[in-house]
Amino acid sequence: MAERSVLSTHVLNAAQGVPAEGVSVELWRLHPAEELVARTATGPDGRAGDPLLPPGAFAPGRYELRFGVGDYFRGRGSAADPPFLDVIPVRVFLADAGGHYHVPLLCTPWSYTTYRGS
Repeated sequence: MAERSVLSTHVLNAAQGVPAEGVSVELWRLHPAEELVARTATGPDGRAGDPLLPPGAFAPGRYELRFGVGDYFRGRGSAADPPFLDVIPVRVFLADAGGHYHVPLLCTPWSYTTYRGS
């Protein structure tokens, strides 16, 4: 049986070297029109508890993850008001490759990086 596609994420606070608990995460499908697919927040381990796109809901296409890091860092007292980074958008194309798409975000109040994880 072929592996079914899924999308997951987690957020790490690279400034303090800890998982980023409480970051809001939205997943938007961008085509044919913008549509909110999922909304969640990261848990104590910095991960979204459930896949943003579980196997039964996965559809190939262009998506955007929106990470609410401004509120997260402001809540920790480590961001200016207004914050330098507020909502970080990460656009990805998910093909029907039968694999696990994992999009980690490593961030500070002033920078971020992301990659396709496993």
